[in-house]
Amino acid sequence: MRCSLRRCLLSLLMVAIQCTPAMAQRVYGLGSQPHQEEIKALDHVVGPAGKELPAGRGTAKEGAPIYAQKCAACHEPNSTGGRVSNRLVGAVPANDPKFKPQKGDISYYPYATIAFDEINRAMPANKPGSLTPDEVYSVVAYLLFKNGIIREGDAMDAKSLPKIQMPNRNGFIPAIPVWPAPPKPGWY
Repeated sequence: MRCSLRRCLLSLLMVAIQCTPAMAQRVYGLGSQPHQEEIKALDHVVGPAGKELPAGRGTAKEGAPIYAQKCAACHEPNSTGGRVSNRLVGAVPANDPKFKPQKGDISYYPYATIAFDEINRAMPANKPGSLTPDEVYSVVAYLLFKNGIIREGDAMDAKSLPKIQMPNRNGFIPAIPVWPAPPKPGWY
């Protein structure tokens, strides 16, 4: 009797071991394999380090007329947002020690390269992606200046833009939280 019980348990264990890989490979039918064109379309996304930034440069002074001509219709002349857009400039300058970034502000971004990427790909709304790299650098410089992050004459380019220390850089929860040491065995 004992031997047959042992064999039965061993057989059940072997079946469980053999079924585990099949259960782990369950297909849920969500998403799809991206096509090569979809992958290529993301090749121009600019990351925090700015490795993907194109050649070009611009200053806030050069960006002011570009902003007035191509951005102000939606974002208001003073960059405070309108009916159809978010606010680009905070209510107080970013260099104010009491500054609290507001959602939608350029100063809320943790990296200045995010502003470049968004403006380059999505603006102006009526003609996305139509700005030249020099125009994008200039508009980004203008918005950084208006938020008190850089000076008016500071030139933005592929080397200087990623170095900008944004006021809210450390105001986010990390993507991979750093937990304290794992609990000791038997904590439950």
